[in-house]
Amino acid sequence: MEFRVMKYFLTVAREENITRAAQYLHITQPTLSRQLMQLEEELGVKLFIRSNHSITLTNEGMLLKRRAEEMLELYGKTKEELSGSRQNLSGEIAIGFGETQNIIELSKIMVAFREKYPDVTFDFHTGIASDIKERIENGLIDIGLLIEPVDISKYHFIKMPRREKWCVLLRKDSPLARKDRIAAKDLVGIPLITAKRKSVQNELENWFGEYYKKLTIIATNNVSYSNRSIMVANHMGAALVLEFDCTNDDVCLRPLYPEILNGSFLVWKKNQPNSVLIGTFIDFTKKCVAGMVNDSI
Repeated sequence: MEFRVMKYFLTVAREENITRAAQYLHITQPTLSRQLMQLEEELGVKLFIRSNHSITLTNEGMLLKRRAEEMLELYGKTKEELSGSRQNLSGEIAIGFGETQNIIELSKIMVAFREKYPDVTFDFHTGIASDIKERIENGLIDIGLLIEPVDISKYHFIKMPRREKWCVLLRKDSPLARKDRIAAKDLVGIPLITAKRKSVQNELENWFGEYYKKLTIIATNNVSYSNRSIMVANHMGAALVLEFDCTNDDVCLRPLYPEILNGSFLVWKKNQPNSVLIGTFIDFTKKCVAGMVNDSI
């Protein structure tokens, strides 16, 4: 499959019309139709359902669309990395992360890096650890910021300086909001929204101990803090979250007791040469984090 044909395919998938796609690509409609038929013959599957006025994707077509988008994204990224090694330091760094207070430190590092290299830009992707790791493996993300508990054996890493505290997100009029801290037994009988990641669920299960089987877990999630705040404010129950700056006037945070503290790691793939840009950013980050740790001692 040629990248040119992949671009043709994605344009048709987006426009859902051969005529419009051909006009956008500045080629003739017969040429575009012939390229698509040759692609179907090469793959041995039907990619489109054609009608008089529109064209839609089959299940196989939708799968190819996802893969084609990833391939073209990876191609563009590789092209940038190779050109960046021959010119002044520039290009894009793709970073994936979940919700973590270590974004504060990472933001400071990125600001300082751009002050030194103003032609560098960043592309951010948010998601849970498994999503971030998959995108690193596929070459779509250069660096990931992962929150414990997480397996980082396949990666080089920098341990970030901030440790984060697990809390309960509550409505302010909840009886539990009168407490300074929340014990496991306090949450028995309370509708709970908890983490989607299995490793986090296991950690929380160990913390709850004998009370875990008595919990009323109504949902798991990987949505943003703002969305969880809205759910809790609208009487869905309470949510187990990492501590964050809560701006919703109807809800509040109370820490778990005994404490659960999680760290974060900035990771990148082992046994893989980095571009000049990524290598420079990693070295810069190591020095910044070391300085942050020394300042806190």
